[in-house]
Amino acid sequence: MSELAVTTGISPRRIAAMIMRYWYLLMSSWPRLLELLYWPALQIVTWGFLQTYIAQNANFFARAGGTLVGAVILWDILFRGQLGFSISFLEEMWARNLGNLLMSPLKPIEFLIALMVMSLIRLAIGVIPMTLLAMFVFDFNFYGIGFPLIAFFCNLIFTSWSVGIFVSGLVLRHGLGAESIVWTLMFAMMPLACIYYPVSVLPDWLQVLAWTLPPTYVFEGMRALLMEHVFRADLMVDALVINVALFAASFALFLVLLRSARQHGSLIQTGE
Repeated sequence: MSELAVTTGISPRRIAAMIMRYWYLLMSSWPRLLELLYWPALQIVTWGFLQTYIAQNANFFARAGGTLVGAVILWDILFRGQLGFSISFLEEMWARNLGNLLMSPLKPIEFLIALMVMSLIRLAIGVIPMTLLAMFVFDFNFYGIGFPLIAFFCNLIFTSWSVGIFVSGLVLRHGLGAESIVWTLMFAMMPLACIYYPVSVLPDWLQVLAWTLPPTYVFEGMRALLMEHVFRADLMVDALVINVALFAASFALFLVLLRSARQHGSLIQTGE
């Protein structure tokens, strides 16, 4: 090994030391470890359920009538709503400015409202061109859904804010080592939210879990509207009730995590 260092200038010891550093960093961070495990599982579960639904319904594509394109757009609203919220929060972490903000007269609720507004702005910039592309390229008029679109949007954006508040609290308490949760938690909901297939495809025990998520009601309502031409107001009301409880719980958890971060000095040490 010493001969290699002499002849090439490359030190295996230094390489081993760096590998050990990254190994310890990986093993000491449960978000990083979890990320390695669940991405492959998420892919196989999501597309496996979609394949099951298509196999069970030979006339699926004939009846779909834009449900896949509509599902993609609604999923983007849900995902980008949360991401727009969380990115604005992370920018303060990256700039190491969060401690300054939270030690100022700025109240937590004021901070969160500002993040919500930025979420809407970022969402509009990303989704509006997407809907126009769907209209002109795939002949799918997303805005033709009409009034139900308001119910779909409101429920999805409230869910995205709830998740955004929760993950922001986790990053606030655990530092940037938990940053990967911001990008991955929403995807963990994807199989249970039944974006591309109905809840009936899931096993019975998973259906119970799926109905605890507000997006499940939205995507079921979207399919009922586009395939059966029926607006399921009951689904939207149920989703709204769950969203109210979810939003209140996420806000309470954020305050608890903020208090814990202040007690442990995490506001100053915003690294990993």
